[in-house]
Order: sequence, then structure tokens, then C-alpha cells
Amino acid sequence: MTIDVLLSGFEPFAGAEENESWQAVSRALPALRESGLRVEALELPVEFERAGDLLEQAVRTHRPALVIAVGLAAGRGGITPERVAINVRDARIPDNAGASPVDEPVVPGGPVGRFTRLPVKAMVAALDEAGIAGSVSQTAGTYVCNDVFYRLQHLLATDPELADVRGGFVHVPSADVVSPEAAASALAAMIGTIRETDGDIARTGGAEH
Repeated sequence: MTIDVLLSGFEPFAGAEENESWQAVSRALPALRESGLRVEALELPVEFERAGDLLEQAVRTHRPALVIAVGLAAGRGGITPERVAINVRDARIPDNAGASPVDEPVVPGGPVGRFTRLPVKAMVAALDEAGIAGSVSQTAGTYVCNDVFYRLQHLLATDPELADVRGGFVHVPSADVVSPEAAASALAAMIGTIRETDGDIARTGGAEH
């Protein structure tokens, strides 16, 4: 079944009761569907390899026009679309299956990095218009979020049957910084911008560190 948008978030990890990424995704679904979009959502395990496998399976099953994986970055001050995924696993804490890879590749033999095709600067501009704090992020870390992000970008770059699919990753901060309701609104705003934007806009989005 072909759909317009595939969203993913994560289950809780590190002893937390909830994960703001899945809260944002699940709250965004009703408004997106009411707008007429065909949307599916997937809650991923916080597990190296398995999370990427499940997202890849969903992409192949649904053949979406757009894929946005969402994860939690608790220390950040706003919504952060990710620019680049890197080919490394380096876990500070074990994943939910107890795995703690150190300096392992996400995809053996894959390139060092893979860039998103999403208009990350236009997405941040949409956040500005909505009054929601956001910025372009230059790193998705080295944990399961980056693992999923790299797997997604590698899949879209290497499978000719998925050449028209655009995909990327967005981090949301903890709920005390941006509420799940505001994060859901942010996802809807960014999705609208992505669907209307082929390239990206010229605005500052870099960082000194």
C-alpha cells in the first residue's frame, strides 16, 4: 500500500516511562489524517539493528512519499531536524536489549556520512513561523537515533525502487522544553513545508560546535 507519510518514534528507554518522540508522533496523527494525508506510524524499539530493520520493512511495505523518523534528545532546547547521519555505533548506555556497541559501523563498507534530502532549513523556518523553538542539528549522536537515521538514508540512497522517497530524522527535546502537543504541531508544520519544498532555502543554519 502506498502512503503519503510514514512516521516513526521510539519506545521508552533508560528507565523512563514515556518517550517524547512517540508522544509527538501519536499526537500528530489525527490532524495529519484529517488534512487528507495517508499516514502510518511505527513505534520502534530502542535497539541497534532491530529498529533499523523494522523501519526498513515498513518503508518497503508502505512505499511512502516521505519518511520522518523522530527521536528524543533530552538535552536540547528545541526541535532539531538532522542534517547528516554518520556510520558509527558508539553507545554511552546499553540499548533496551542490552547491547553496547563501541566504534562499530552501522553499515559495514558504507560511506562515513549520509545527508538527508529534506529541506532542513525550510523546516526550521516553519518552526519559527509556528513560534516553536528549533534549529538545524549537525549531529544525531551515535546511539540508536543515528543508527536508524543512517539506515534510512542508506536504504533510500541504494535502492533504486525507493529513489523517489524522501526521508530524514527529527529530534524533539524533553516535554518540559517543548510539550508533546507543541511537538506534534511542529511535525505537522514541517511535513507541510517538506511537501511544498523541492530544494531548501538559503539561511544560516550552521554551528560553531
